[in-house]
Amino acid sequence: MLEDSDKKSPSRSKGLLTDIKYFLLHKPEESTLIKFETVEERDNYNLRMMQRIGIDPNRYSVLNIHKIGVEAPVSYIFNELLQWNGDSTCWPNHIAKVDRIDDDLKRIQIHPFGWKKYPFKFMKSFFGFKMIPLFLLNAIQVKQVPDAFDFDNARYLLYKCSGGYPIGVYVMYVRSSIPSMGEVAQSQLIFAVSFNFYGKENWQNRRKLVNRIWENIHNRVTSNVLNRIKQLGEWRIDTIQNNL
Repeated sequence: MLEDSDKKSPSRSKGLLTDIKYFLLHKPEESTLIKFETVEERDNYNLRMMQRIGIDPNRYSVLNIHKIGVEAPVSYIFNELLQWNGDSTCWPNHIAKVDRIDDDLKRIQIHPFGWKKYPFKFMKSFFGFKMIPLFLLNAIQVKQVPDAFDFDNARYLLYKCSGGYPIGVYVMYVRSSIPSMGEVAQSQLIFAVSFNFYGKENWQNRRKLVNRIWENIHNRVTSNVLNRIKQLGEWRIDTIQNNL
């Protein structure tokens, strides 16, 4: 047996306060938001991403794409994604509780603070917004096995989203790293959201409001989620290797 690894598993959140600490207040170890030099570069990247997962780029606008390198096999990281549920170490379940409908990964509801109904009988919404469920996710595709012609071993979970929060499409995507893109880790984990505000094709008129309220929160939480998946995956792989 080899000597113990210095890597460790991410601390499990025990409640709302630790969710806030780990996912909102904590500064991520690695920045994951992909930043582009030009609008054209952003549009080209978004177009390639959406075409790869089979989404019509004329219907939705990609808002944010986050990416992190992980020193673990693609299949192993994807297996972590398949475990996504209300007990996930890497997800803020006390803020946004994951509820699999009939224990099915293809149908998920996200409930704010775990509420399946508003806490007071007189409440029909939350400050004018219907937030229960926060998200209703229906899988468009769960691609567990890459196509024979895939050069990057890609696998992903792709959802169409509705509910109180205006996300159109949400994808969790993992593939082998591509050296020509400057990627050096074994695998790349990507989370992306694509917007279609309440059925509207163009969301640009609401961008200022979204930037201030949603993007800052989304980017911090998403970055911390990806960093925790990376930490958990690498810790597990390292533990296995050190016990061979």
